[in-house]
Amino acid sequence: MNRALVLLQVAVIGPALLVAAQAWSADAVRGKELYEARCGACHSIEDNRVGPAHKGVVGRKAGTAPDYDYSPAVKASTIVWNVDTLDRWLTDPERTIPGQKMGYSVPQEQDRSDIIAYLVKVSAHP
Repeated sequence: MNRALVLLQVAVIGPALLVAAQAWSADAVRGKELYEARCGACHSIEDNRVGPAHKGVVGRKAGTAPDYDYSPAVKASTIVWNVDTLDRWLTDPERTIPGQKMGYSVPQEQDRSDIIAYLVKVSAHP
């Protein structure tokens, strides 16, 4: 196999494997605790609060939770929430969707992975 093709495969497949590895090492039980402690002031799984409800968030297009008044930036976004997009969002919401209104981030990689594992779990079990 030529070197350029190998490098292309690593560039394309590598990030996906990294995200998968993070998901495998994630702890949804700890994620629930983190979600309640860090996200619960503004979000709920079931109800819209300052932020939208997160029930079914994984697989949902950004800006489409029922009965929530999103910023124009999030409404116009083409993002669909998955492990990768949630990780980018929690790392830096403003960089992910400029003009959004969430002023909070989760800088620790393991904390993000655990919160995302919890959101995956509650999205899969409605």
